[in-house]
Amino acid sequence: MIREHDRVVLTTDLANEGLKAGDVGTVVHIHSQGEAFEVEFLTLDGRTVAIATVLNSQLRAVIHRDITHARPLEISV
Repeated sequence: MIREHDRVVLTTDLANEGLKAGDVGTVVHIHSQGEAFEVEFLTLDGRTVAIATVLNSQLRAVIHRDITHARPLEISV
């Protein structure tokens, strides 16, 4: 069960936001008992890239074997 403030991983690209599958964000709001989430995505230095509405089917919870991986954004912040 994903809750507010949990870190989550995108499982699909969100092209309009410049986000890719594998990007990590933080849940800031839960819609309709978990059907969708508002997720904030940050750069590693703390700048907000996007706050996006993400369907439950487009993300997953972080698991203990996940590792952070950096990539440059294709859009400017």
